Amino acid sequence: MPKFAANLTMLFNEVPFLERFGEAASSGFDAVEFLFPYDFEKSTLAELLKKHGLKLVLHNLPAGDWGRGERGIACHPDRAEEFRQGVGRAIDYAAALGCPKVNCLAGVLPPGVSAEAARKTLVANLRYAAPRLADAGLGLLLEPVNSRDIPGFFIDRTAPALGVIAEVGAENLKLQYDIYHAQVMEGDLARTIERAFARIGHLQLADNPGRNEPGTGEINFPYLFRRIDELGYAGWIGCEYKPRATTAGGLSWLEAYRTGRDPAGGFSVN
Repeated sequence: MPKFAANLTMLFNEVPFLERFGEAASSGFDAVEFLFPYDFEKSTLAELLKKHGLKLVLHNLPAGDWGRGERGIACHPDRAEEFRQGVGRAIDYAAALGCPKVNCLAGVLPPGVSAEAARKTLVANLRYAAPRLADAGLGLLLEPVNSRDIPGFFIDRTAPALGVIAEVGAENLKLQYDIYHAQVMEGDLARTIERAFARIGHLQLADNPGRNEPGTGEINFPYLFRRIDELGYAGWIGCEYKPRATTAGGLSWLEAYRTGRDPAGGFSVN
């Protein structure tokens, strides 16, 4: 059975961020992930994880000015030094919080920069980050993000991400496969997961359309979960979706999966 981690950036938004740890634990989650920890003291987050018996499984490298719409800087040739400083900061937080993996967002292709230059920059940045994270005992992930929701996102499909990973050639660099982003851009989810499985280091989910909880859209999650189990995936699946109403009200899919029952209007386990 897959293990599910609550993404605290997306879930439990009914309460402030620091209160979401308790909400996740109360809802039966053993693990959490989130986009960024950097607005909070490491000690504060570590205490919350310990208090609620939660494991942090993933956070991102610093990704530029998120509030102003930046979605990563790893492909930006003029920001390599900022990227390198972010690697050190991410290692600091991951070590303090017991987080085993950090994710890299390539970012949107900057105006006036060729795809070739952006790719060269991304490869160089990952080659810088990977050994430093490995020395700290950490894994590095590269995530394709759909370019419908974020126009111009530089790595938006599985194949180009795997190409970059192969070129970097680092053992601790793997693919973050987000089922929602992949469905938007390429579909054929089971076969894509099968082909990429050896390089997948983390999975995330949301249904499509809407990026809401499983059972609200077109994706056959029960089938995918069975196939992921059959492939032998032992990692976490991050629940990175936008609840259609309240977070708690939208967790019937998870209860159905855990118990094998199909609640009314919920998630079919068949």
